[in-house]
Amino acid sequence: MLKPVRRIHFIGICGTAMGAVAAAIRDRGYIVSGSDDNVYPPMSTFLAAKEIPIASGFRPEHLPADVDLVVIGNAISRGNPELEAVLDRNLLYRSLPETLKEFFLQGRQNVVVTGTHGKTTTTSLITWVFRTAGLEPGFLIGGIAKDLGQGAEFPDSPYFVIEGDEYDTAFFDKRSKFLHYLPQTLVINNIEFDHADIFQNLEEILLSFRRLVNVVPRSGRIFINAEDPRCATVTEHSFAPVSSIGFSESANIRITNVEYHEYGSTFTLGADTFEMQLLGAFNVRNAAMAISVSQAYGIPTGVVQKAIRSFSGVARRQEVRGEVNGIKIIDDFGHHPTAIRETLLSLRCRYPKGRLWTIFEPRTNTTRRSVFQNELPEALSLADGVVMAPVARLDQLPANDRLDPVKVIKTIQEAGKPAFYESNIDDIIKRIKPLASTGDAVVVFSNGGFGGIHDKLLKELAAG
Repeated sequence: MLKPVRRIHFIGICGTAMGAVAAAIRDRGYIVSGSDDNVYPPMSTFLAAKEIPIASGFRPEHLPADVDLVVIGNAISRGNPELEAVLDRNLLYRSLPETLKEFFLQGRQNVVVTGTHGKTTTTSLITWVFRTAGLEPGFLIGGIAKDLGQGAEFPDSPYFVIEGDEYDTAFFDKRSKFLHYLPQTLVINNIEFDHADIFQNLEEILLSFRRLVNVVPRSGRIFINAEDPRCATVTEHSFAPVSSIGFSESANIRITNVEYHEYGSTFTLGADTFEMQLLGAFNVRNAAMAISVSQAYGIPTGVVQKAIRSFSGVARRQEVRGEVNGIKIIDDFGHHPTAIRETLLSLRCRYPKGRLWTIFEPRTNTTRRSVFQNELPEALSLADGVVMAPVARLDQLPANDRLDPVKVIKTIQEAGKPAFYESNIDDIIKRIKPLASTGDAVVVFSNGGFGGIHDKLLKELAAG
């Protein structure tokens, strides 16, 4: 940006990341405004406290006459009247990832955490270890780590830890967001097919990761999952050194002596033993990635051990929302079959004596489609019983591209497990209530609010 920038306007400002970045730029002394269709707390009150005016709805007149830069959110598309005015006026505009790069990431040691699964947990762990070590990193995470209390922070620090999403950047830039994040250190947890609304096949996702690897400097470093051959494939021509982390003997940094118990996990990485409150092989590897990155930055092992031991997890990842009559209601963001499977295996370790019931809402752009028609029943069958909700926004999909929830349920029933399809939340609750008993756990898988089903279920169980 050669022209001096003083006044910045955000279209779609109430998105979690958009609002956080807008506030951070305001804190640097810029004049910031924004607009959105969904203006409500907590983001509206957060921005109001930062004295950032928000216009409700999208209108050309919301653009300040003297605006120098417009930041356009990922959800904004052509036809939006405010966006059309930006184009008609030939204003300078940027995506959110570009804005992050230009304002916050240039010249820093950026740790970029990527992969289909485990990004939020691994990013949170790395941030927590750095903070425990007194490094006070900036961070931007697609979730709320309980220990961090928020999803983003932008201090004046040489370190920035960021969750690198492979989703597209903006209406005018269909490359993955993570290509803008200037990685000095790159973590690739795993690579699977996801985001069926923007990627046609797995090869397109692999290409995006290859492009990311290609921008890591020679002085940087890359950490990959030793058990995922796709991670090795995308890094085979890397200019930066690559280290593999995993359980296999071929791993450069090997995880051994893993033990799970009701209150967490213990494992050995290299010559050092670590314990943590999280459970499951996926979380052990997430932690091993965080440990490896932290040690590469010279953080003493004792500090890393303390941080890993004290980390209490991420909201909406195996989060207990309440307990009534000895029945635990658990909230989990999982939607991909792999995430569902690993979460259920972890919960089996935490609650070995009771039964495990699953409620699943197909809501993401991938799980609403038929791409996982066969994989979803396999994953959900790890529970003792399943109740499935309708596919969200079904009318937006072609008939031949839709997930068939009734078929999913029938497949689970054929595997010998009780499974039910219910058309609304009230019927789901009526179905699950007589099934669950003292000592059981009910895990709700959804990446949305699911109509407040967690609280409604707790209330109904308490009513007897």
